[in-house]
Amino acid sequence: MVSRSYSNLLELASGGCSPTFGLGREKKRLPRVATVAGVLSELDDDSCNSIGSDAPSSVVQDRMIIVGNQLPIRAHRDENGDWEFSMDEDSLLLQLKDGLGEDVEVIYIGCLREEVDPREQDEVAQTLLDRFKCVPTFLPPELFSKFYHGFCKQHLWPLFHYMLPLSPDLGGRFDRSLWQAYLSVNKIFADKVMEVISPDDDFVWVHDYHLMVLPTFLRKRFNRVKLGFFLHSPFPSSEIYRTLPVRDELLRALLNSDLIGFHTFDYARHFLSCCSRMLGLSYQSKRGYIGLEYYGRTVSIKILPVGIHIGQLQNVLNLPETVSKVAELQNRFKGQTVLLGVDDMDIFKGISLKLLAFEQLLRQHPERWGKAVLVQIANPARGRGKDVQEVVAETTATVNRINATFRRPGYEPVVLINTPLQFFERIAYYSIAECCLVTAVRDGMNLIPYEYIICRQGNEKLDNVLELNPSTAKKSMIVLSEFIGCSPSLSGAIRVNPWNIEAVTEAMDSALVIPEAEKQLRHEKHYRYVSTHDVAYWARSFLLDLGRACRDHSMRRCWGIGFGLGFRVIALDPNFRKLSVDHIVSVYKRTCHRAILLDYDGIMMLPGSISMNPTAEALGILNNLCKDPKNVVFLVSGKDRKTLTEWFSPCEKLGLAAEHGFYLRPNHAADWETSVSVTDFNWKQIAEPVMQLYTETTDGSTIETKESVLVWNYLYADPDFGSCQAKELLDHLESVLANEPVSVKSGQHIVEVKPQGVNKGIVAEYLLQTMREKGMLPDFVLCIGDDRSDEDMFEVITSAKPTLPPNAEVFGCTVGQKPSKAKYYLEDTHEILRMLQGLTHASEHAARATAQTTPHRVVIAENK
Repeated sequence: MVSRSYSNLLELASGGCSPTFGLGREKKRLPRVATVAGVLSELDDDSCNSIGSDAPSSVVQDRMIIVGNQLPIRAHRDENGDWEFSMDEDSLLLQLKDGLGEDVEVIYIGCLREEVDPREQDEVAQTLLDRFKCVPTFLPPELFSKFYHGFCKQHLWPLFHYMLPLSPDLGGRFDRSLWQAYLSVNKIFADKVMEVISPDDDFVWVHDYHLMVLPTFLRKRFNRVKLGFFLHSPFPSSEIYRTLPVRDELLRALLNSDLIGFHTFDYARHFLSCCSRMLGLSYQSKRGYIGLEYYGRTVSIKILPVGIHIGQLQNVLNLPETVSKVAELQNRFKGQTVLLGVDDMDIFKGISLKLLAFEQLLRQHPERWGKAVLVQIANPARGRGKDVQEVVAETTATVNRINATFRRPGYEPVVLINTPLQFFERIAYYSIAECCLVTAVRDGMNLIPYEYIICRQGNEKLDNVLELNPSTAKKSMIVLSEFIGCSPSLSGAIRVNPWNIEAVTEAMDSALVIPEAEKQLRHEKHYRYVSTHDVAYWARSFLLDLGRACRDHSMRRCWGIGFGLGFRVIALDPNFRKLSVDHIVSVYKRTCHRAILLDYDGIMMLPGSISMNPTAEALGILNNLCKDPKNVVFLVSGKDRKTLTEWFSPCEKLGLAAEHGFYLRPNHAADWETSVSVTDFNWKQIAEPVMQLYTETTDGSTIETKESVLVWNYLYADPDFGSCQAKELLDHLESVLANEPVSVKSGQHIVEVKPQGVNKGIVAEYLLQTMREKGMLPDFVLCIGDDRSDEDMFEVITSAKPTLPPNAEVFGCTVGQKPSKAKYYLEDTHEILRMLQGLTHASEHAARATAQTTPHRVVIAENK
């Protein structure tokens, strides 16, 4: 297969996109895998920029490229020193394949756990591709150490688990060199994806915090790539996340995905809050789906906890060695009640807190001596460092103290297993444990309770060993920290705050004394959930949503803008394009009746300016446009009429519309008139006290009082609280003003109340109608605005085109590349002013060239 890329980003508008699985596509030949950073030589030449594909040989299944830090491969050398490889059945990346269906081809990209000599890398890479459809990413040891043990484990992992680097011992200060290593590794992964991807056909699913900037590298190369990302760790609150020096870069990188997945709503909520507070983005929920609008693209948010591979567990439960181990443990702990903990040996798993709670249980309940046993399985830590050594030392010391205090002949209160166990051995401990204790202080998901539930359901062989009646309902109990991802899913568990030792102790005791019938009911409830929400269900659900999120790719025109990690793709309507100054000036010169509408705040004020007053340059442009007898110019604004009268008194021929079109004045000599008939504004006496109440309770909010409009502005309030208050205020005002002739609307950081039927579109309708009545149908209409309130004008001038002369030209132009009803855009205020200056130069040139009088033209300028 030859990877497709595009030299011209606009060519992407003609590309295809299939949102669903099961549709046949042309079979592609997998290339020989490269083992160095960068793409293959066969992809670098002219073929790289071709939209063509290999000649079809047959029709095969769709394809999913799964990218993770580690491949689902076990590797070791045999006695002859040769490499032997096998699939890692415990790997989540392998297990999720069950949810994709047999008609989906899966390719894995990631690192091997073992280091491979550079001289062997080519051969190993080809073997893994041919036998397992795996593309290995070989990283130099020094780079891998900085990437994984450095940035991932010293910065991201602690921060995402709510540990701030307050001192060098707590995660360490931010190291820019580790960040550069993180970027380098993500770039290498991107190169590997580029080796095998067919961007129009393949789906890409990236996993976890190790590869958070990978979406940017892929989106930069393939603007239409169908890309999903799932975060398997917690996402911290904005107060924690904002301390990360590269916070914006990571957020923008994730937003280059089409779908972002989280285990819980809390994690998703924190991510959305960060996007709101740091990037100014807002999200919407529509028909059960959460989406973020990001430069014309909708980035979907998926909330679904991962499940376990039940089939694998059941297979292990049926193994003879499992049955034998269960019998051994049953005999060993005969007459005792086993409480089980299974945790990695790291600072966030709360092992020491669990031990302290168990110690307190024995002190408070002497009757438990000799009967209650805590078996703590401590898996090796995935990271390394001083904190891991401290956890090991503290755990060992606590276990020794408890055993020394409460040990009796034949009774060891705490059994610490800190050596690696085989999977069937762990399964055996699950089967004989009366209660599972998970007291992590912070964990992304934690599937230990799920495994425990399935094992307690057991099978016929284990029932015989455990001397259980197969017809009797099974039972299990779980004491679960409220700070881990699986907690919301297991509503029958006893949830605890692991920092509250007394509460954990009480929960342990409750789990032991709760009636048998209650244990059975809780187990049945948990088993029903876990058995139906397995890893296949999770993968299938994610990919269905990914297909839905990507289904409109082919209907959008894409532009890639920005440099480095600031890169993003703008997706717009295929007919949306940049306004050519030469083209509009050419049309302007040959037309006779011109209508021009301009927006003041968005197009006449320079960005960042504190003063709202019009500049001398803006007044000069407006005056020059108004001098042309072919033009009628109108300025539409949200400002009040008194302010507009003062500001634009030098522009005698300029038409003005104040308060978004409620007040109109065709020129300086005319009187102001209203666009709609309003007899009174008594509704203000109802609305203003309500707004005042919300202003007093929302720090940073203000009320803007105009003649026809009341506006509650929360631009300078806390984003989350302000948005929440705005929704409440909107509902409150709609309720109390239900019988009044007003409309209540929310906008960008505002809630406004105004007379019904008032919007900027009225101004455009008024001007066009006035020109028709005077027999001067415009053959040139220009409307420029920059925000949502201007969309009404764009809609009016577009729908009015059939009533204009056949050769009429209509230019609706917005500021910046964004979704709009306008057909054109210019980048910023500077480009707008240059374009208007070009029109004034054309008018001046025409005035000098001829003295002939022509009919008046309408120029509509909009001022907010």
